[in-house]
Amino acid sequence: MGKITVETCEIEGLKVITPTVFGDERGYFVETYHYNDYKEAGIDQIFVQDNQSSSVKNVLRGLHFQIQFPQDKLARVISGEVFDVAVDLRPGSVTYGKWHGVVLSAENKKQFFVPKNFAHGFLVLSDYAEFAYKCTDFYHPNDEGGIRFDDPDIGVAWPILPGTELIMSDKDKKWGGLKEYTESKKNG
Repeated sequence: MGKITVETCEIEGLKVITPTVFGDERGYFVETYHYNDYKEAGIDQIFVQDNQSSSVKNVLRGLHFQIQFPQDKLARVISGEVFDVAVDLRPGSVTYGKWHGVVLSAENKKQFFVPKNFAHGFLVLSDYAEFAYKCTDFYHPNDEGGIRFDDPDIGVAWPILPGTELIMSDKDKKWGGLKEYTESKKNG
């Protein structure tokens, strides 16, 4: 291996990956994904779709997930900096409803592996950011789910300065909380 360093998180399955960067006076080279290296690190997924978004400072996207067609995701930032968050929604998990966040940036080149059945979202910290992620299933527009980013039952410690006006989609403003999601799962 040697081309990537993998940190496990307190929530089983989440991983922060730091690739080796080869730099000199010309700039740098980094391998952003190599199946064999990731497989050796325990990330043995086949990614079928790559997505990329651009956002300005204080954009908050999430917390999203696919309901019937869950996706593993491998996220990174190409330009700028974001605070990336995953919330455990795996049925029966001992860390159900717990979250983990990591700063991803063009500078640190870290990646965040988020397994299936986690809600996922991010907050843009820089003036502008380009966020890219690989998925193990295709996007199904009628299969979207979400949870409020500020649900007190989850308690994500977003790095939001007092007085900041977040920029969010109407859809993201309307998601319910973890309790509502959990009840809907029980009722089928």
